[in-house]
Amino acid sequence: MKLSVIIVNYNVKHFLLQCLQSVYAAMNDLEMEVFVVDNVSKDGSVEAVRAAFPQVKVIANNENVGFSKANNQAIAQATGEYVLILNPDTVVAEDTFVKCIAHMLSYKDAGCLGVHMIDGKGVFLPESKRGLPTPEVAFYKMFGFSSLFPKSKRFGKYHLGYLSKNETHEVDILSGAFMFFRKEVLDKIGGFDETFFMYGEDIDLSWRVVLGGYKNYYLADATIIHYKGESTKRGSLNYVKVFYEAMIIFAKKHFANSKASLFSFFINVAVVFRAILTILANVISSSFVVVVDFLLIYAGLFFTTNFWANNFKSTIDYYPQIFLLGVLPMYILTWLTGAYLSGGYEKPFRLSGIVKGILASTFVIAFVYAFLPETWRFSRAIILFGAIVSMASLTITRLFYNMVKHGRLSFDEQMPKRWLIVGDETESSRAIDLLKKYEEPELTYTLSTANGVKGKSALLSIDEVVFCSKTVPFRTIIDSIEETNGKQNFKILNPDSNALIGSNSKNTAGDLLAEDKRLNLSKHLAQRKKRMLDIVLCGLLPFTFKSSVYSNLWAVLSGKKTWAGYITNEAKSLPFNKEAVFPIVKGKNIMESDAQLLNELYAKNYTLTEDMKIIFSNLH
Repeated sequence: MKLSVIIVNYNVKHFLLQCLQSVYAAMNDLEMEVFVVDNVSKDGSVEAVRAAFPQVKVIANNENVGFSKANNQAIAQATGEYVLILNPDTVVAEDTFVKCIAHMLSYKDAGCLGVHMIDGKGVFLPESKRGLPTPEVAFYKMFGFSSLFPKSKRFGKYHLGYLSKNETHEVDILSGAFMFFRKEVLDKIGGFDETFFMYGEDIDLSWRVVLGGYKNYYLADATIIHYKGESTKRGSLNYVKVFYEAMIIFAKKHFANSKASLFSFFINVAVVFRAILTILANVISSSFVVVVDFLLIYAGLFFTTNFWANNFKSTIDYYPQIFLLGVLPMYILTWLTGAYLSGGYEKPFRLSGIVKGILASTFVIAFVYAFLPETWRFSRAIILFGAIVSMASLTITRLFYNMVKHGRLSFDEQMPKRWLIVGDETESSRAIDLLKKYEEPELTYTLSTANGVKGKSALLSIDEVVFCSKTVPFRTIIDSIEETNGKQNFKILNPDSNALIGSNSKNTAGDLLAEDKRLNLSKHLAQRKKRMLDIVLCGLLPFTFKSSVYSNLWAVLSGKKTWAGYITNEAKSLPFNKEAVFPIVKGKNIMESDAQLLNELYAKNYTLTEDMKIIFSNLH
């Protein structure tokens, strides 16, 4: 056996299938075996792989054993002369494996090599080549100096920015997204260290290759796509914590006690520093629009109350401080909550969502107003006018936002309109049919070959390009994507696939249009409403004095369970897959096929009303 390819997967079914498609396209005449190790995915990954690629050796774990142990499970069974560790959110070219083997044959000292990685928009990923994260290097990385001076030999050592991305180099550290090993090297150094559950294991293994007397190489002329962020979601506090904890493990393992202590100190400082920055960034990004809306509405109502008091009431102090500083803000928060729950903060913005949310909130305010003591009933007219001001404010701010960012007065800020389809007539037609399930394209153009994609895209003002990989080689697709260097959006349609997998930025996950995205419960707004309902009911259901409520209260509140949902353990590949306290159907003797069908219908036709029906039927 010449080559063993090992892919560890967790809930990225569509990306995994595309990855496997590219892997087998790159097989050429190589004797090759492919392993997929699945860490308990809930999206139907195992079933999909077995159906589409029966030749793949699937290792389906019963628990999430982590990246290191999962890879070691397959390494122990691998019989190839070479072993490739590959992420599921990657696309390799037809000549990738051939180039890697040729390099290994030319450089007998090579223990492992990585490749030139780009994201889905063609932007080079700097983690393709890295230096050893010594305390000094880690300090410059964690506090931003490496980003400020990427090409500096002093500050840019983490990503080796001073080394050309277009030339092959000997490097210290390679990315775990693509690591091409000699099997004998892996056997000698012992595979992945399972102390690392996630993150840092690639750094550790790369360095152990060097310590074992071999060299790591960055291979510049072999380019792959890495939809960075699909396998794991970055940028969260949890990611910062787990990643830097992994760095501490690495330091204690490979550095002298003094250096390890210094490294740990820098890491702990960095965790606090990054945590503060992350919290501030999240607060600002998530609340900025809400704060602007609040201030605009409050300003409008403040001047309105003054106008009303001056012209229609007997005294300028008709509205007391308690109303202006207490009641009025509560009104505004109620309107904004209604807009939020109705999709007023979703992108693209929907005018109907804003109107529905404000009207519903106004009804709630008026209802509560009717039960307030007379001394708290300041003005029904202000409630009505406040609703009008809220609608106007939210509408104007969103129109202004799209005008500034996109140059047009429209709520529809995204949704590309002009598409270029690259492929034969049959696959192009299939791509267009799939697109129309999600949006109505303004115009679509087709090309039989990828020649001149960049020029034609610019000439025709194309918003997005779709490559049909059945007739367009992955090598051509990758080259075309890299040629634009982030200035174009792309998607790939694979043979017999119902998903369009596409472009991203280097800091965000890849884009996916798939059949399961048409389910009501797959929409972010529906999931948010369902979660809000769960939280609200945590405060109300205890008054039913049901033991089933009390025993599950914390699980629902913490997000581990939901009050109403799928039949237990049968919601394969469906969104919001949490264990339900009250399933859609009672009973234990339901056939798996029937359960899956009922679950799919629930997700497809999901409404909050349906959840309420399920919950109250179980409480009687």
